[in-house]
Parts: sequence; C-alpha cells; structure tokens
Amino acid sequence: MFDNMCNRIWNLIGKLAYILLNMVFKLIKQDLTDKIYENFMQFVKFGIVGLSNTIISYIVYVVSLLIFRQMAILINSGYLVAQVVAFVLSVLWSFYWNNKIVFNLQEGEERSVFRALIRTFISYSFTGLFLNSILLFFWVKVVYISEFIAPIINLLVSVPLNFVINKFWAFKKNRI
Repeated sequence: MFDNMCNRIWNLIGKLAYILLNMVFKLIKQDLTDKIYENFMQFVKFGIVGLSNTIISYIVYVVSLLIFRQMAILINSGYLVAQVVAFVLSVLWSFYWNNKIVFNLQEGEERSVFRALIRTFISYSFTGLFLNSILLFFWVKVVYISEFIAPIINLLVSVPLNFVINKFWAFKKNRI
C-alpha cells in the first residue's frame, strides 16, 4: 500500500514537472527531450530526498546538541560531535532513498550495493562531514553565526556538490 501511494505521488509530481518544464522550454523555443526530462526528474527526486535528509540531520543535530548541553558535557565541542552523529544517521537515510528512487537501476544495469554504500559514505564524508565541519567552525567561531543557523548556510555548498558526486561516482551504474 505504501509503495502504491509513493508511486502515485511520484507520477503526479512527474506530470506536473513535465507540464512546467515543457512550458519553460516552449518559452525559450527549445524541445524538451526525454533525456532532459529524465535528468530533471532525477534532480527533483534527489532534492526531495535531500530535503528529508536535511530535516532529519538537523533534528538529530539539534537534539544531540541539546542533550550535550543538558548533561553539561562537550561544552566547547558539542556542536562538532552533534554534527558527526547527525551525519552518520542522515547518510544511512539518504543512501536508502537515493538507492531506491533516485539512482535506481534499469534493465541491464547493476551495481554493488555495498560499494555504493561505501562510496556514499566517502562522498558525504567529504561534503557532509569534513567540508561542513570546516564551514561550521568558520561560521560559528570566525563569523559568529549561531550554531543553530550555520548548518543551514552550509547547504548552499553541499547540496549541489553531493548531487554531482552521487550521480557520477557513488551510484555509478555498470552495464551487464
């Protein structure tokens, strides 16, 4: 039942996206090809998964940070530890949904799920852990932005970079 509902929602989103994208292409006097539409829909799906991933990551980050403060532990570094906890849980969430609906396999294609999971952790380690942690330190300690707001600013850098890395490396397909 859940899969059926998800399929209906994706079909509706796909139809609306096709209508809007087709209107844009007509305005610029270009043809909307199937390949352009497929890539656009893949990016839309990635964005939806990314939005849910971001919400989960932020909630885990804030809850972890509040727990550390309540327990009076990790006073000077709690925000970095909270970032790591949020990272691990959100990457697992993101991998599951990206593998299931964004970078799904077509007939005649295969990939190693284990290799894709390892690559996902590596790619998100670069953007979601190392790059975001450096940026988080910069926003909090140098620019004095709230540690509750800084992770949101990081999205402007990490989301587009994650899509490219995931599409062309982590979820790379092999022809059989």
